[in-house]
Amino acid sequence: MTRVSDVHVIANTALPSPRALSVEIPRSEAHAAFVAGARADISRVITGEDSRFVLIVGPCSIHDLKCGREYAERLAKLAEEVRDRVLVVMRVYFEKPRTTVGWKGLIMDPHLDGTNDIPAGLRIARGFLRDVLDLGLPTATEMLDPITPQYIADLTCWSAIGARTTESQTHRQMASGLSMPVGFKNTTSGAVIPAINAIKAAMQPQTFLGIDDQGRASVVATEGNPDCHVILRGGDDAANYDAESVAKTLAALEKHGLPKTVMIDASHANCGKDCRKMPATFRSIIAQRAAGSRGIVGAMLESNLVAGAQSLGESKDALVYGQSITDQCIDWATTEELVRELAR
Repeated sequence: MTRVSDVHVIANTALPSPRALSVEIPRSEAHAAFVAGARADISRVITGEDSRFVLIVGPCSIHDLKCGREYAERLAKLAEEVRDRVLVVMRVYFEKPRTTVGWKGLIMDPHLDGTNDIPAGLRIARGFLRDVLDLGLPTATEMLDPITPQYIADLTCWSAIGARTTESQTHRQMASGLSMPVGFKNTTSGAVIPAINAIKAAMQPQTFLGIDDQGRASVVATEGNPDCHVILRGGDDAANYDAESVAKTLAALEKHGLPKTVMIDASHANCGKDCRKMPATFRSIIAQRAAGSRGIVGAMLESNLVAGAQSLGESKDALVYGQSITDQCIDWATTEELVRELAR
């Protein structure tokens, strides 16, 4: 018989169910209470009920668990120091969208060798999220694959839909069912209206195809997610962290009947993907807030122990400890300086 199915598929490996993995790597009641509290705190900041500033900060991606834990321990101490004015949330990013090809993150390739051991990646992700929560740090990640949330969302306090997927119906539907606040980035071209449309879609009830906690294909029906907001991250032609761009975005949100609140990413196109420019971008953001722009409720920073970025190359043993293997990050000393400056 002529083959018409799976012509280009070379393997189809079963995953443990989300329920099985959550039993193997459980969420404690303390974890659950902390996550629920952190989500509520972030929501109150976004709506203006809490006057603090949300800062989503941390490595572009987690690739080295030892380094990630060291970073988290340092950040937890800094977060406690500024907690009255800044709500610090750690970037714990396990999935990386690629424009063409490249390392797709710790869940997809946890061994950094192209073996794509996804079951191990999911286990590592759950374990690391628990470690961060145990330090008293809220967690943030990008939800890229629509199946992933079933495995890690219960340990996540805030999530982002990235610039490449903001226009995706699949991701808008997924966001409508997520149990935490969600930020939608403007597109890679810099367009903000698609992110506003994404919020409007995610706030509405949606029905779509997904999986349940036993891993079975299912019809998922949601009531909509009220805790959504825009993230300005710049675009191909220009940055959009300046006061004029912020004002235009807030006006567009008002026109569409949405709350006039934005988060601004000091990384990515807003600094030209050059970590040396990130501090100036961040200072401009906090200066606008200090000058009275209450619509700016938070910011994002890509930060690691060591500044810059390095190529994964052929041997992970040659990697510089504490330096990103994806986008450039500022170093820890600069991070401390900027966070304390923000608090002041």
